[in-house]
Amino acid sequence: MPQSFALLVDIVRSRELSDRAAAQTAVRSAFDSAHETFQVTRPIWATAGDEFQATYSSLYAALAVTALVRLTLTESLDCRFGIGYGELQDIEERPDGVAIQDGSAWWNARAAIEEGHKLESHGYPYLRTWFVGNTTPDPVDMPVVNAYLHQRDHTISRMKAREKRLAAAMLSGDQQETIARDERITQSAVSQNLQRSGATALAAGLELLTPRGDA
Repeated sequence: MPQSFALLVDIVRSRELSDRAAAQTAVRSAFDSAHETFQVTRPIWATAGDEFQATYSSLYAALAVTALVRLTLTESLDCRFGIGYGELQDIEERPDGVAIQDGSAWWNARAAIEEGHKLESHGYPYLRTWFVGNTTPDPVDMPVVNAYLHQRDHTISRMKAREKRLAAAMLSGDQQETIARDERITQSAVSQNLQRSGATALAAGLELLTPRGDA
């Protein structure tokens, strides 16, 4: 069976939201936008309640998309992510033509989102993402990925609105001159903001951890 990266997504504190339908639409839109930059093998789809799923061929894409989604959602909306690496298998086709899948990638993604939620509730309130997969095609193991995710999610959780916008634009591939024009500030101010907020370190860490390749 093919190996892939499965992603489970749920909306943080969804029961407290005044308009859950609007929140789901915003999450879908954030993923659709991120998928314009980073390759996805099966785009985001809703499963039940406030949960979504997607699949990726590379760890880089899964990590980049989850970072970009967190950066582009509004301050009142956040998501939790479980990334699992393993086998995927189509077991049944729904009436709409979308296959229902099973396999260790999904089991690992479920274990990841549950472990991340547990850690979030026990001393790591900034944590939103966890990874489970004993081996990957990338030269990196699970503890290293999760160490990066601790630092990444802590950095994003501390960012202000403009810092998130600038970080999202940089991660999407925009040049600093373009970002400066859109924000009506100088290129120097963009550079300083990206350094100060930790966005530059976040992107550099991702590239060192899992080189982009075909993501």
